Amino acid sequence: MRISARADYAVRAVLEVAVRQGEGPVKAEEIATEQVIPHKFLEGILGDLRRAGIVDSRRGGGGGYRLAREASKITVADVIRAVDGPIVSVRGERPTGLAYTGTAQPLLPVWIALRANVRKILEGVTIADIATDTLPEPVRRLAAEPASWENP
Repeated sequence: MRISARADYAVRAVLEVAVRQGEGPVKAEEIATEQVIPHKFLEGILGDLRRAGIVDSRRGGGGGYRLAREASKITVADVIRAVDGPIVSVRGERPTGLAYTGTAQPLLPVWIALRANVRKILEGVTIADIATDTLPEPVRRLAAEPASWENP
């Protein structure tokens, strides 16, 4: 599984808006600078996030972006889906839409299980969890395992 630059930037942008929520709308330029995201690329991402109902935008001198709903109601999965579509796909298709025959038949449950586990993590972590550094215990436990940091 691969997290695209677009998805990584989107989560970081939403996080930046979340931690500044009390300061009023955040300008795209400020998000780009703070998170070291190419401004033009960020504009497209923010458009996708707006269309998905994750952020709202306001034009003008006092304009910018703010969360469209509480950070505790926005999961990492919501953000990734807004910019990249389905979380786990195989050859661009959702695993549930695949069919294998012969010796490859047992492969489908592997892809389904992978999707279920990825969703469990990404749907279980909210932007508020990250903003307040209060990640759910199962995520902390997995990240604390030394093998999690190794590249085989």
